Amino acid sequence: MPVPVPRQRDVPAADSGQAALPTGTLTLLVIEDDPMGGITVPEMLDAAGNRIRIRTARNLTEAERLLTDDVHCILLDLSLQNRQALAPMAAVVGAPGHASSRGLAPATGPTAPTGPHEDELATLREVLRLAPRHAVLVLTAEDDTERAAEAVRVGAQDYLFRHELDNRLLTRAIRYAVERKRADIAQYKLAESKLRAQENARLERGLLPTPLLQGSDLHFAARYRPGRSRALLGGDFYDVVRTPDGTVHAMIGDVCGHGPDEAALGVELRIAWRTLTLAGLCGDALLSTLQEVLEAERDSEEIFATLCTVDIASDGRRAGLCLAGHPAPLVLRPDLPAQLLPYENNGPALGLLPRARWPRRQVELGGTWSLMLYTDGLIEGRIGEGTERLGQDGMVSIINSRLEQGLRGEALLDSAVTEARRLNGGELTDDVAVVLLDRESGRRS
Repeated sequence: MPVPVPRQRDVPAADSGQAALPTGTLTLLVIEDDPMGGITVPEMLDAAGNRIRIRTARNLTEAERLLTDDVHCILLDLSLQNRQALAPMAAVVGAPGHASSRGLAPATGPTAPTGPHEDELATLREVLRLAPRHAVLVLTAEDDTERAAEAVRVGAQDYLFRHELDNRLLTRAIRYAVERKRADIAQYKLAESKLRAQENARLERGLLPTPLLQGSDLHFAARYRPGRSRALLGGDFYDVVRTPDGTVHAMIGDVCGHGPDEAALGVELRIAWRTLTLAGLCGDALLSTLQEVLEAERDSEEIFATLCTVDIASDGRRAGLCLAGHPAPLVLRPDLPAQLLPYENNGPALGLLPRARWPRRQVELGGTWSLMLYTDGLIEGRIGEGTERLGQDGMVSIINSRLEQGLRGEALLDSAVTEARRLNGGELTDDVAVVLLDRESGRRS
């Protein structure tokens, strides 16, 4: 029996420069309950001359079993009785391996009844739920145009009339339906990407702020690389501000984990740190208050954050250092190898121990120096294919070799992070944040 010429509601993707159809033989899954006297699907050839494979299911239970990844299109007979089609599903919904337990996304289009044929389209809605990534064609009688149009509004790619079914038109309908579905998915992914970029831009303004260094003779540089695939931001954060007394305060931190909740918590801690610092707190009083903020805002008691704070005196020659479970900064001085600042007898990470204390250590910097703060993502990368980590000693070696090459500032940070990635054999798995503060004796901004 024939199928209709697909109604041309828009320009077919295949004719408008869209991506080509999937390579290989196309597979059509036909869902109809009367294989002996119902739909007669003719033998069809795709654009490359390959025969289109056809599978037949009598109900949705069989359809789900036949719905493998190589199926490109589904042809659903709307005359399929809803009760007959849906009844077998009741026994398997929620069972292991069922689509509802595989986390499939809902199909595009309304999921609740919306039109006069709401009960009659229940089977179609179930097909769309089972196959959210497959093109769907519906087959109906010529005098049932209203229900056919409603099926397209619900989520089908096109409708066909049963009496018009023939080889040429069905082949064309399949091709158009697959292309339309591919275009819909691409549009959805584009919209999703834009939303993710907008969210990350909002987080970026919180995690990676503009330093407040007006009036200081320090130069600032920073680099940030998230560890998650396709992510723009992670759980690392930093900030630098200058208070009215001329002291420059710098901070870098790392919330355990890599999800959006951790990134949001990092934003809260960064904003709290800036607020408390501008209010005059530092050292143990500052970190104790930040721990209270973390404990109030975290979703789980297992969440903690490491932190390194440095307050540099107005003359630039001395600094106070507090470490809360965080790696010690690196100091670089002219004609001397880079070395770690003292890190013995420091406090725990925020959120681990109630009523913890964080001693503040005074360190001498000298007249000309660079101070590098970093998160552990930089030092936890592997060296080659073994289990050995880069570690702080390896990082110091990288920095010293780059200093010998004459690299400074942003070029130094870029080269160090690139080398750590190279040694790791690819992207580092943890987030990486690095901050560099430079001071030359006698220089004023």
